Amino acid sequence: MNIAALLEKSAIRHGDRPALTVHDQVHANYRLFSQRVRAMAFSLRHRLGLKTGDRVAIAMSNRPEFYETLFAVWHAGLVGVPINPKLHSKEFEYILSNSQARVCFVSPDLIEAIAPLVYQVDELELVIATDSPDYRALIGADAIDMVDVAPTAPAWLFYTSGTTGRPKGATLTHRNLLAMTMSYFADIDQIGPFDAIIHAAPMSHGSGLYGLPHIAKAANNVIPASVHFDPAEIWLLVEIHRGVSFFAAPTMIQRLTHSAALATSDHLKTIIYGGAPMYRADLERALDVIGPRLVQIYGQGESPMTITALSKQSHADRNHPRHRDLLGSVGFPRTGVDVRIVDKDGMPLAPGEAGEITVRGDVVMAGYWNDPQATRHALRDGWLYTGDVGCLDPDGFLTLIDRSKDLIISGGSNIYPREIEEVLLRHPGVMQVSVVGIPDPEWGEQVVALVVPAPDASVCAETLDAWCLENIARFKRPKRYHFIDTLPTNNYGKVLKTELRKLLNKLDAEAH
Repeated sequence: MNIAALLEKSAIRHGDRPALTVHDQVHANYRLFSQRVRAMAFSLRHRLGLKTGDRVAIAMSNRPEFYETLFAVWHAGLVGVPINPKLHSKEFEYILSNSQARVCFVSPDLIEAIAPLVYQVDELELVIATDSPDYRALIGADAIDMVDVAPTAPAWLFYTSGTTGRPKGATLTHRNLLAMTMSYFADIDQIGPFDAIIHAAPMSHGSGLYGLPHIAKAANNVIPASVHFDPAEIWLLVEIHRGVSFFAAPTMIQRLTHSAALATSDHLKTIIYGGAPMYRADLERALDVIGPRLVQIYGQGESPMTITALSKQSHADRNHPRHRDLLGSVGFPRTGVDVRIVDKDGMPLAPGEAGEITVRGDVVMAGYWNDPQATRHALRDGWLYTGDVGCLDPDGFLTLIDRSKDLIISGGSNIYPREIEEVLLRHPGVMQVSVVGIPDPEWGEQVVALVVPAPDASVCAETLDAWCLENIARFKRPKRYHFIDTLPTNNYGKVLKTELRKLLNKLDAEAH
């Protein structure tokens, strides 16, 4: 069983259909897409000497070569390690080292940040840019038949930040990805070869995962020419293509519905949203202006996009007596997925009682890469302990109460405070620090750092901002800094973030 078979079958049945497109220019139809994948797979094994199970990293802004490379990696029996292109070079270094990737494919905009890591990461042998002669040589080689792998073999290492401050590689197997793909057809939408998906969000994460069911049905993968999210461009692409779907964070939907370029079109099929809470008022506005084309998903990298879904029908049924309650939920458990709410001892709770959300099914990861301790904590008796708090209503719909204890979700991206705190604590001017998220009408939440300066130190927001920019991705750094004398703690010395949020509310009130 190899997930690359999705492409093989589409190439046989629909070889002339466009597969990879930039704006309206076809980069490859399914026949050419498959040929390039087979050739690169040959090169990976017979020119670069990679062996079954070796890891290959992919650090790219959205572009057709992302899927060429990813499917070639799978075709060759290797393991893909897609990396968020927005990360800092030190974060790239950690993921490349932790995954022990031997090769890293990069888009031209990342070559300067990643190429020097060949000399710093022991296992890394090559960094290949998609615009280089080396890349063109790889896709021009002889073909190779698809390597057979076990269903439980790793396919995608999905690096997701954790409360330890270091990213963890959720090991997604070929079976996981196939179960995710099939559940799309069961719970989200039907797809045909004349449909399209616009990759408006990073392909290294959600959008890339949702490309798989579209490739399975020979739909067109459309990549915006701007390589970033531009509402006017997205609406134009909706008009150009047919049967259009895309994955978006709630902030993206908000920008789309407020765009001057907004135009309702029969070409728009489905918008799948998730990754952060969506305010009910924004959701109701989106339903008013876009129509019944919205599907909400709840998932994690450990169970990719597949825990619950709120269907188009549930969004559209405004006559349902509990319609507003349903809009405030994250939907019903997906096909083939069990969801259970448990107390601190792991005992199931009754409907309406809040506790930790646990999940089981073929979509749940095999474990964390090279991290048995974290794996034992997350996977217990066949259940994934998500760390999220929620409750099930009597009809089986899940409502999230908290997205992990300290997790900040800004613009659809997960940001863990401890990772930022560890960076700030390395600055000599910082004695103590605590990072929290506060509500933001545009981004969902914004990151705020409360800092206790070191004795006799002179430190300011500009200095700490520059320090963060040297060590972590730009989108993770605090948007505000407050300097205080002490952090509130309980009797055990644990910082009380609830008290910090109250302090921030007081400071904001005084400022206004």
